[in-house]
Amino acid sequence: MQRIIAYAFLYTFILVGIIVVGMSLASRVTWYYTNPIYQVLSFFERGMVVYVPVFLICGYLFIVYLELRKAYAYVDDISYGVQNINNRSVNMIRLNYEDLSEINALLNSIKSDIEFNERAAKEAEQRKNDLVVYLAHDLKTPLTSIIGYLTLLRDEKDIPQKSHDHYIEVTLDKAERLEDLINEFFEITRFNLTQQVLELSYVDMVRLLEQLTYEFKPMLKNKNLDCILHAPQSLEMKCDIQKMQRVLDNLLRNAVNYSFENTEIHITLTQEEAGHKIVFENKGNTIPKEKLDYIFEQFFRLDSSRTSQTGGAGLGLSISKSIVEQHQGTIKVDSYDERIIFEVFIPQL
Repeated sequence: MQRIIAYAFLYTFILVGIIVVGMSLASRVTWYYTNPIYQVLSFFERGMVVYVPVFLICGYLFIVYLELRKAYAYVDDISYGVQNINNRSVNMIRLNYEDLSEINALLNSIKSDIEFNERAAKEAEQRKNDLVVYLAHDLKTPLTSIIGYLTLLRDEKDIPQKSHDHYIEVTLDKAERLEDLINEFFEITRFNLTQQVLELSYVDMVRLLEQLTYEFKPMLKNKNLDCILHAPQSLEMKCDIQKMQRVLDNLLRNAVNYSFENTEIHITLTQEEAGHKIVFENKGNTIPKEKLDYIFEQFFRLDSSRTSQTGGAGLGLSISKSIVEQHQGTIKVDSYDERIIFEVFIPQL
């Protein structure tokens, strides 16, 4: 519309200018009436009332026609681009008119976002399907052992006490593993199904971390790990205690699972002006950069072997990230020189 108005103004200005100049010359001309130039100027002077409106209207209509024709071409071009947003055979949308370069860029941006989201959804779904298959397979192993050892206990009446105790210990261990796997199934089904509300209260984070490291002593002992806490004597923080416990539990469990044996895990708690920072650092295989980018995604697992020590649903870090973001905080990971570092920042709430 602005272009039409500009063209119409320019057209009117030129036409009126010609008429004004013609009338001025006609009033001053001294040539004979038979002079052709005089006849043209007289034509402008006599037909001003009739011809000028006709010329203006025709000119306006012609300008409108040209603009509408271009507008229809633009609409067709944009329509073509929109239709190809979901067309996988078209890599990039290319509109024909340079005037539509911004719309062209916007359409390509939308197309890229849609394709990225679809790929991410397919990858997440594939990881979830693989996980269900793996877990279903893993359920058989402890269950088979439990049935086997219980059968021995039932059939062997005069079993030595030492063997009896060993069978009971193995059966209990396999039953606990089976419980972990079943809990993972529940975790998959309930994760993110409901929007949970934070129940905020104050807690001494130092006491919370001390309790956590104490509860992990059996796991630490299995790999001969030392967990060292660097923290002030007391530090209160406002948070959802149960959810924050889950974050800390996930991060320490992750550190234990992926630590080298006979090494140390360092937990550092500091207070900053804007909030509190908690850092978990352990020594283990350096995580490749391409895996760091996906480490907080649902069902993503660092190892593909699914050993009983590290096998999990791949939800721990994803859930931790969700809880931290509910607290308006951030969580990030870095890995280099056989070090794995997770950093959590919780602002003052």
